[in-house]
Amino acid sequence: MSDVLKPYPAYKDSSVPWIGDVPAHWEVLPHRALFQEVNDRNHPDEPLLSVTIARGVIPQKALLTDSSKKDSSNLDKSNYKRVQPGDIAYNKMRAWQGAIGVSQYKGIVSPAYVIIRPRQQQAPEYYHYLLRTPGFIKEAERWSYGITSDMWSLRAEDFKRIYGVLPPPAEQRAIAAFLDHHDRLTRRYIHAQQRLIKLLTEQKQALIQQTVTRGLDPDAPLKDSGIAWLGKIPAHWDVVAVRLRYSVELGKMLDTKRITGEYLVPYLRNVDVQWDRVNTHDLPEMDITLDEYPRYTLLPGDMLVCEGGEVGRSAFWNGEIALCGYQKALHRLRPYNPAKDVPRFLYYVMYAVAKRGIFLAGGSENTIAHLTGEKLRRYRFAFPPFDEQNAIVSRLDVTVEKIDNAIARAQRQIDLIREYRTHLIADVVTGKVDVRGVVLPTDEETEAFDEVNEGFEDEVADADDLDTEEDVDADNGYQ
Repeated sequence: MSDVLKPYPAYKDSSVPWIGDVPAHWEVLPHRALFQEVNDRNHPDEPLLSVTIARGVIPQKALLTDSSKKDSSNLDKSNYKRVQPGDIAYNKMRAWQGAIGVSQYKGIVSPAYVIIRPRQQQAPEYYHYLLRTPGFIKEAERWSYGITSDMWSLRAEDFKRIYGVLPPPAEQRAIAAFLDHHDRLTRRYIHAQQRLIKLLTEQKQALIQQTVTRGLDPDAPLKDSGIAWLGKIPAHWDVVAVRLRYSVELGKMLDTKRITGEYLVPYLRNVDVQWDRVNTHDLPEMDITLDEYPRYTLLPGDMLVCEGGEVGRSAFWNGEIALCGYQKALHRLRPYNPAKDVPRFLYYVMYAVAKRGIFLAGGSENTIAHLTGEKLRRYRFAFPPFDEQNAIVSRLDVTVEKIDNAIARAQRQIDLIREYRTHLIADVVTGKVDVRGVVLPTDEETEAFDEVNEGFEDEVADADDLDTEEDVDADNGYQ
């Protein structure tokens, strides 16, 4: 659809850098002429709303299910501000990050928010798109101020001094309708790609689980492993504790007070070890003396296992830099007998076990789990003979690579369509292309699709968007 969009016949210079040239018949005005501030307070019984960076204005209860932050439900809400459908709300301290949007709900928001209402017969949906463009967000950052970035605030009086654009009301509605339709198509495409990624990920996990517990021969005689989660395994496989096949060493504890700078060595942290991938860029350093090298530095082929975070996440050190240590948040594993064990087979075992949640304390994701060295050494896994470990690894490497490539392609498509959507919205709301007269096809499935898939895209919780006591307290200094 958008490949046939044309520019307007005539333009003028808006004299506003973040907007650029605009259609000749559009007005360029300060926000004080476009919006009025609303301070409707003393409605403590209204439902709580939040402004999120990803989703705009949403009920706060939608965040509480997936956020570890403390909500504001127990606070005195008499000073909270009421929002009406069509009002635009922004978080003063996060406007420069994009926490702004038009509300479809009636409710109340934190005093740390500013409520603005479009004047005259303007279309709030148009400004929802305009004020969430990268250009405006950058402008909001320019007008925000504070001691540090996490204290920057875009006060209402400064928001009113920012210049914006005013297309004719009918044109605003046409722009909003066009972008709404395009957004539905985009979310539908993203939803399909996310579903594909989910299915491919499940396929990968099932394949690895099946292969490391049953091997490659479907007709091999089986025996009970004696481990509930492991079940039956090929009869000729051994079930032994990790400590009998691998040395397990925990990294060095970081003590910044004792760093002298005389023996600095770059080291890996938990975050540097992802599945089958190790980050070696911009590594921090700590003192590791020569006599500590055997204990706290890595050799090519060493297997690294995360002690916390995503417990059990593993990767290999391949000697990307000449000398590298590892922090206490990581375990270093080496086989006692390289002619008997293939570390990459153990890597796939760790993947299967971690993805099943076996390492999580009490089997609950709500419990902070740590895989101590003692625990890891005690875990009993099934080990096939050396040649069979090699065969399993060879098969899995080929198949998993194909699945990972398919996942990467799908994710790349999502990234590209999101990038395209961002550029298209910015071009349309600032008049770089003309959507007047575009005939939007009817879509009878739209309502059902939006209802079924609400919240599927951008599944990451906006934990930082949940109103907290800290937000309210911090706001007191910016009244």
